[in-house]
Amino acid sequence: MALPPVLRDRLRLPVIASPLFIISGPDMVIAQCKAGIVGSFPSLNARPLSQLDEWLARITEELAQWDRDHPDTPSAPYAVNQIVHKTNNRLEQDLELCVKYKAPVVITSLGARAEVNEAIHSYGGVTLHDVITNTFAHKAVEKGADGLIPVAAGAGGHAGTLSPFALIQEIRAWFDGPVALSGSIASGKAILSAQAMGADLAYIGSAFIATNEANAMEGYKDAIVDNGAADIVYTNLFTGVHGNYLRPSIERAGLDPDNLPVSDPSKMNFGSGGNQEAKAWRDIWGCGQGIGAVKQRQSVADFVARLGAEYAQAQAELAAKVALTTRPKVGIAAE
Repeated sequence: MALPPVLRDRLRLPVIASPLFIISGPDMVIAQCKAGIVGSFPSLNARPLSQLDEWLARITEELAQWDRDHPDTPSAPYAVNQIVHKTNNRLEQDLELCVKYKAPVVITSLGARAEVNEAIHSYGGVTLHDVITNTFAHKAVEKGADGLIPVAAGAGGHAGTLSPFALIQEIRAWFDGPVALSGSIASGKAILSAQAMGADLAYIGSAFIATNEANAMEGYKDAIVDNGAADIVYTNLFTGVHGNYLRPSIERAGLDPDNLPVSDPSKMNFGSGGNQEAKAWRDIWGCGQGIGAVKQRQSVADFVARLGAEYAQAQAELAAKVALTTRPKVGIAAE
C-alpha cells in the first residue's frame, strides 16, 4: 500500500485528525501538526472568505517556524476539507486559496469532481475523498482522488452504515492507494486495528472535541467525556444526510431522540456555512460511537501522546501474541 511522501515521511503517528465543522480552527490544526499527526479543518469554518486567507497564512507560517526551530521533530502536514456539494457557493474561491498556499492535503466530501483534484494536483498536493460505500469509492478514484477515507458505521457526523471490516475489505480488493479509516477510533489500539484491517492511517474526529484547543462549547466537551456509544443517535433530520449525534443535545433541543422525523434529502444544504446550518451543528452535537475511550479533557499534545503510548503498547502486545501462537509446539516422542 503506497503512501505519498507527505503522508509517509512526516507523521510520527499514522493519524489524520478529521475536519470538524465549527470546531476545527487554526489553534487545533497547528497543535495537531506539531504533535506529529495531520491536522485539518473545513474551509467553511473560516467566515467570511477573507478569514480563510488569514488562517492559511497563519498555519503555513507557524508550522514553517516550528520546523526551523525543531528540525528533529518537524510538523506533520495540514489538510483543508472542501465540501464539493453543488450548494457550496464558495468552493471555487476556497479552492483558489488552497492553490495559493499549496495546501499539502485536501479532503473532499459530498461529491467527487475531477476539476477539484486537478487543481490540487497542479502544485503537487494530495487529495483524499471520504466515502461511505465501495461504489462511491470507485467514483472518487475515477475522478482522480489519490486516496480514500472510508467512513464506516459509528463515525461522528455524516457517517455510513457499513462495518469497517466489510468496507475496507471491498475497497482493498481493487485499490492499493492511501486509505484512512474513519469510525469509532479513539485509542491507540483502535489505530493499530485499523491498520490490521488494511488501512494505512486512522481518521480520528470526535475525541478531539474534548481537547483544550477545540472551538467547542464547554458542555459539548464535557459530554464527550461523560457519554458513550449508547448515547449516539443516527438520523438525517438535521442536515438531510444521515449522521451520528449526541442524545443529550437532541433532548435539550426539546426533541425525542427515539421518535425523530425523517428529513427530505433533497432539501439538504451545505452552502457557505450559513446561520441555519451552523445553528444545527452548534445546538445538535455531532459525535461518533468511540467516545467511551475518552476519559478526560486535555490538550491536543497530551491526547496525541496518549494515543502514541497506547499504539506502541498495542504493537508490543500483538507481537507477543503472534510469537506465542506461532511458537513450535513440543510433542511427546512416540515410543
